[in-house]
Amino acid sequence: MEKKRLGFVGIIIEDRQKSACKVNEILSEFGELIIGRMGLPHPLKKKCCAITLIVDASTDEMGAFTGKLGKIRGVSAKSAMSKETVGK
Repeated sequence: MEKKRLGFVGIIIEDRQKSACKVNEILSEFGELIIGRMGLPHPLKKKCCAITLIVDASTDEMGAFTGKLGKIRGVSAKSAMSKETVGK
């Protein structure tokens, strides 16, 4: 089994009304990976918002997670992971 590493996922949603429900479904599906979440609506572009997640995941889990998010029209997801495994 691949070791888990600390990482983050940045998500931009261009139209919350069209995409937020699908994004939240995927976040729930991968909820066991998520340590923290912060979401902010853009104060001037009312339909746009950003979500930042802190995750503890393997590279395979991270790929599956961000891959599903990236398939949603109007949603961009980028991630990064620590070089070393966290904990034991």
